[in-house]
Amino acid sequence: MGGLVLLNALATRLLFVLHSLVGVWRVTEVKKEPWYWLLALLNLLLVLETALTLKFKRGRGYKWFSPAIFLYLISIVPSLWLLEMHHETQYCSSQFEGMLQNNSGKDFNQTLMSSEQTNGADDLIETAKVFVNNLSTVCEKVWTLGLHQTFLLMLIIGRWLLPIGGGITRDQLSQLLLMFVGTAADILEFTSETLEEQNVRNSPGLVYAILVIWTWSMLQFPLDLAVHNVACPLSVTARGFPSLLLCQYSADLWNIGISVFIQDGPFLVVRLILMTYFKVINQMLVFFAAKNFLVVVLQLYRLVVLALGVRAVRSQPAGLTAAGLSCSGDLAESGGSPGDREGGSKEGLAVPLQALPVTSDDPPPTL
Repeated sequence: MGGLVLLNALATRLLFVLHSLVGVWRVTEVKKEPWYWLLALLNLLLVLETALTLKFKRGRGYKWFSPAIFLYLISIVPSLWLLEMHHETQYCSSQFEGMLQNNSGKDFNQTLMSSEQTNGADDLIETAKVFVNNLSTVCEKVWTLGLHQTFLLMLIIGRWLLPIGGGITRDQLSQLLLMFVGTAADILEFTSETLEEQNVRNSPGLVYAILVIWTWSMLQFPLDLAVHNVACPLSVTARGFPSLLLCQYSADLWNIGISVFIQDGPFLVVRLILMTYFKVINQMLVFFAAKNFLVVVLQLYRLVVLALGVRAVRSQPAGLTAAGLSCSGDLAESGGSPGDREGGSKEGLAVPLQALPVTSDDPPPTL
């Protein structure tokens, strides 16, 4: 089992490094400047983290935070920034794309035919060179979108493959991955929808602002707080309302904070600015702006519901409040949910019925 953990830790980080190097290669191809290869030095941080994790943690992850995911963000985000800011990214002729695809297909098929005739190692190398050259001729807009898509997929798959630490269970990891899938889809839609507008491209400051919001939304991926519950001590009621709220609903509060301050809230502000100030209005932009608004309102409504629940708990007698917090703390440590807590209390109050013996003196029951 230890060997499998080490293999997963090394393989996942190797995938991160390779994908980061592909992004750096695209920057050098677009900018035509070899010194952009210095961006690859950012991967040294990930290599150092790998060595420290293998030495001190035996490949296992950390509690509440994933340094590998965070360092992967540091290594790939600058390349995506440079690709998005490049002026040729916004132009991509469909006729030019079709011509490149036709020419690439012909060259690749001809190379394959020649390699089948000779079956030599040199022909295989030549086939690989043609394939790489064909990739280089793909439209830059398609390349950038592809890097965005694979970047989000790597975050989800990498988080899945990375060995889990002691602070998270497999059940919590599955919940976290499902949340990441929906989050990644929203982030990809946000960048692809806003940056493809011509009015946005004509304003470099707006492009910078969108990329800042996009980078800010990525910071939720290294954190595992969305599925962590804090065990409540019995003396938490003496610390006041905020402490009790944070103790009982730490994971819910983190999810609300992510939605309001990291994802849906900033996305809504950007979309409203596009529609009101820059007059960029289309059907999809209006729909997703309404979706962000509904999510923010529903999250605030849930926050009010949680606060009212905590106030109801504080209004109970001290003995009942301490017993409820003790049960919730035990379930938080075991990964249980509030629904399990309610079901468990009901099961504890249930008393099985036993048949009473019927003596000869008692009259028989009548129907």
